Amino acid sequence: MSDRFDADRERIEGRLDDICADYLSDLPVAIADAIRYGLKSPGKRVRPLLLLFAYRAAGGAEDASLLACAPEVIHSYSLVHDDLPCMDDDDMRRGRPTVHKVYGSKTAILGGVAMIPLAARVVRDSAQAMRLSAPSRAKLLETLLDAGGARGMIGGQLRDLAGEGSSLSLEERQTIHSAKTAALIVASVKMGGLAADAGEARIVALERYGRAVGLAFQIMDDVLDVTSTASALGKTTGRDAALGKSSYPALLGVEGARERAEALIADALESLAEQQMLTQELSQVANFIVTRTS
Repeated sequence: MSDRFDADRERIEGRLDDICADYLSDLPVAIADAIRYGLKSPGKRVRPLLLLFAYRAAGGAEDASLLACAPEVIHSYSLVHDDLPCMDDDDMRRGRPTVHKVYGSKTAILGGVAMIPLAARVVRDSAQAMRLSAPSRAKLLETLLDAGGARGMIGGQLRDLAGEGSSLSLEERQTIHSAKTAALIVASVKMGGLAADAGEARIVALERYGRAVGLAFQIMDDVLDVTSTASALGKTTGRDAALGKSSYPALLGVEGARERAEALIADALESLAEQQMLTQELSQVANFIVTRTS
C-alpha cells in the first residue's frame, strides 16, 4: 500500500500496543499472551485504515485511531479461530506460527473468545473519548458486533465450512463471502461514517463501497492462493484446493476472477463519487485490493 499511509499505520500499531498495555494486564497471563500474539501479528491493517479514511471522507475531524482498532480486534480473533485444527488447520499466518501452534488449541480458543468483549470495550472507550452521543455509541457497537456475529462473519464461516467438498455456484460463493469477509469491511467503513455523523445517503454509499471492496478482497485472496507462494503470502498456499472449496479461480478462471474484482472496485468508487466522498485515500485502498501481491 502507498507509503503515504505509513503515518496512519504507525498510529494504528501504536494504538494496538496501547490496547495490549491497557486492557490485558488483569487477564490470566496465558490468555493475555495469546491475545497479544494474535493482535500484533504483522498485517496490512486494511480495516482500521478504511475506518479512518471513511471517517475523514465523511467530515470527521477527531482522532479516531483507537476506534479504528476495534474491527481489527474482531478480525484478529477470527484469524486465530480460522487457523485452528477444527477449522482450516493452518500452521502459518503472516510469516510466523499460528496462535494455536505457539500456545495450544485450548488457549487459542479462549484467547479468541476473549477478544470479542475486548473489541466492545475499545468501541465504548474510544466513542466516549470522541464525545459521541449515546445513540451513536450504541450504533457503533451494534454495527461491529452484528458484522462479527452469526448474521455476518461467523455465519459466513459456518457456510464456508459446510461447503467444503461441494460444488458451489458463483452466487453461493458470493453469499458466503459477503458475510465471511465483506461484513467486517462494511462495518469498518460504516463505523467511520457513523462516528462522523454522516447522513443516511452517505452511510448507504459507504456500505456499498464496503461490500464491493470486501468481496474483491476475498476474490484476490483466492487468486493469490493459486498464483502466489507461501513465502510471499506468509501462509500456506493451495489451501482452497486442499479443502475442496469452490474458489473464484475455480469458478471463473484466474483472469475472470481478476476481472470480477476490478468490476467490483469500479462500483465501489462510483458509489463514493455519487456522494462526493471519493477521496484519494479510499481510492488507493480500493485499488490496492486488486493489485496486491500478498
